Amino acid sequence: MFACPATDDFFRSRIDQMIDLRHPLAVLSSRMPWQELEARVAHLFVRKAHTGVAMPDLDLFGEKPQRQSSRSNAGRPRVPLRIMISLLYLKHAFNESDEGVVERWGETPTWQFFAGQAYFEHHRPCDATTLVKFRKLLGEEGVEELLAQTINVAVELKLIKPQKLSRQAGRYAHARQFKRMRRAIKRQRTIVGRLSREMDRKANVLGQAVRAALDQVLNKANRIAAQSAQRKSVKGQRKLYAWHAPEVDCISKGKTRRPYEFGVKVGIASTFKGNLIVGARAFHRNPYDGHTLNEQLEQATILMQDCAPAPDTVFVDLGYRGVDADNPQVRIVHRGKPKRLTALERKQLKRRQAIEPIIGHLKANHRMDRCHLKGEEGDKLHAVLCAAGYNLKWLLRMIAKKGYPSCRSFLRLKKAPP
Repeated sequence: MFACPATDDFFRSRIDQMIDLRHPLAVLSSRMPWQELEARVAHLFVRKAHTGVAMPDLDLFGEKPQRQSSRSNAGRPRVPLRIMISLLYLKHAFNESDEGVVERWGETPTWQFFAGQAYFEHHRPCDATTLVKFRKLLGEEGVEELLAQTINVAVELKLIKPQKLSRQAGRYAHARQFKRMRRAIKRQRTIVGRLSREMDRKANVLGQAVRAALDQVLNKANRIAAQSAQRKSVKGQRKLYAWHAPEVDCISKGKTRRPYEFGVKVGIASTFKGNLIVGARAFHRNPYDGHTLNEQLEQATILMQDCAPAPDTVFVDLGYRGVDADNPQVRIVHRGKPKRLTALERKQLKRRQAIEPIIGHLKANHRMDRCHLKGEEGDKLHAVLCAAGYNLKWLLRMIAKKGYPSCRSFLRLKKAPP
């Protein structure tokens, strides 16, 4: 290892001496508002007081100094926020799992430079389970902030004009379903019923603890057996389509090749031109498309509040008919009302089709096809993170296309005069 004159460490060279600073990811690392992003999500990680735990005493001069004990049980220091945020961005931008992104981070200098590292470290930044805890602490508010900052960077770098954010195109992404043979369903229902009754008889003699543990499992089994014998669901009771994910719905697509899919409905809003995602939200209980437009517009308005006005025109498909009165703040354009559209709007309506390849890229390249996070909260976080990963990859493509100067040149331009 040679000694680098620009480093404080004689035995190691800096990452900016090892990589090409014209790489789009290296350029983007100097354009991202890391300090602002960390400041906006920092309150989500403040330690909260637990019941029965004494808080430090406060006086007029602040917190009283506490006597240090000889042994500390604090554990390892917390991983820096920028590293954790960059791992979430890179995970969905490059279609990696939690285990894959931490392993690849330790082998890729460009990724470490994006995460704010000065020197290359050939080890994992954290355990893969740390990302699970970090996502839970971020919540829906935190991941929406990650998505909002990608929109702000696109506007700040003039990769997209703020006027283009005032018009949006909306559509929905879904999941999958496979048909089952009726004979196999009948046989499985018989087996499930017999096993359920046998377990019910034997659990009565094993005690209350075992009985309580089996009640939830038996209820799910009986629910599946009962609904498999009916063509339609009982009014007021949802069907159970996944054992470990009861929030999954059966969504009708109306297509010959794949008429139904299992999953959760996700609303995607993109710009009229440029194909930048400005909104992504999961909607459970399979609502009517038009009834979700208000929430989708509310989210997009909040995410764009720092760089663009609220949207005034929305281009949608026929699933949004009949909701004009519920959304008076915007003009809804779809092909179901051709006589009320102007010639320009009829021409612009063709841009609505651009959302379809965006949904395809989200499914194929950014992990939208299947959510491995648990519960309804996991579905909401996953949808926003997939959109953030898509926007990050969009920024990298646009930086490479526009030919922005390297981050070293950017730092020289920003340097104050002597």
